[in-house]
Amino acid sequence: MWNPTDLPQLSDHRVLVTGGNAGLGYFACEQLAGAGASVVMASRSDEKARRAISAIRGRHPHADVSFQSLDLADLASVRAAADALADAPPLTGLLANAGVVGSSQHRTTADGFELQFGTNHLGHYALVALLLPTLSAAGTRIVHLGSISHRWARLTPTSLQPSTYRNARAYATSKLAVMAFGFELARRLDLTGSAATSVVAHPGLALRMFTPERPGVATFEDAAAWRQRILRPVAQGKDHGAWPLVRATVDPTIPNGAYCGPEGWFQLTGSPAVVPAKPHARESNAASRLIDLSAGLTGIELSF
Repeated sequence: MWNPTDLPQLSDHRVLVTGGNAGLGYFACEQLAGAGASVVMASRSDEKARRAISAIRGRHPHADVSFQSLDLADLASVRAAADALADAPPLTGLLANAGVVGSSQHRTTADGFELQFGTNHLGHYALVALLLPTLSAAGTRIVHLGSISHRWARLTPTSLQPSTYRNARAYATSKLAVMAFGFELARRLDLTGSAATSVVAHPGLALRMFTPERPGVATFEDAAAWRQRILRPVAQGKDHGAWPLVRATVDPTIPNGAYCGPEGWFQLTGSPAVVPAKPHARESNAASRLIDLSAGLTGIELSF
């Protein structure tokens, strides 16, 4: 039985966590480092990462946490980070957590991609593709951050490159793209005999109003008492939301191509477990078209 509050000793693990300075990424770093893993916190902000590392060491004084500069909304930054990581000690896990959640106006990355799709999917696609030879050689577990919102999106040419911008649709599409890539990557890693594995995980409904505070880190945000009463039965804090991400990253019993999330009602809360994804997230033809599009947009091929 997997106990997320009493992790096994992870001193033989070295894990890269993108977006590790806040939210789910922060708590994943805290939980991994607290169990003895060597954690590489990837963030676009050196200052925020330093505060997050300080908060982790405040709870775990001997935590092994280092910083890697990475801006997933800038392919030049992704390439620089990939070069640095390829020359560093091998990773046992890559938790592709970072992302943009909502943008009221149409915004773009440094390379001109819609911000949510460009950051959540294309940035991580580029990082994984650039590192894939290294990850395959090391047998790295690659974990992609999915979302329950994938249920309401589809990968079609008009949704991937829409003529008009809608915030919720853009976010859901970006998360479905993340998941489709993760599942298709698992299939291709298996077919090619790679030692690396690919797993998708999601946090359920993880809200800041139920998240514990950490000094210097953006974790908790207060909310009206009536909102807390309504949402408490169906939501959890980001500390609990990180549980499926951590389990997917380090539990060897989780198989290649699995989907991890809370096992409770509608996958909103609960203990981390293998849960079902919607069939369209595993549709190989759509995922293959997505990978071809991603390679064309980024100029980075996914090579096995």
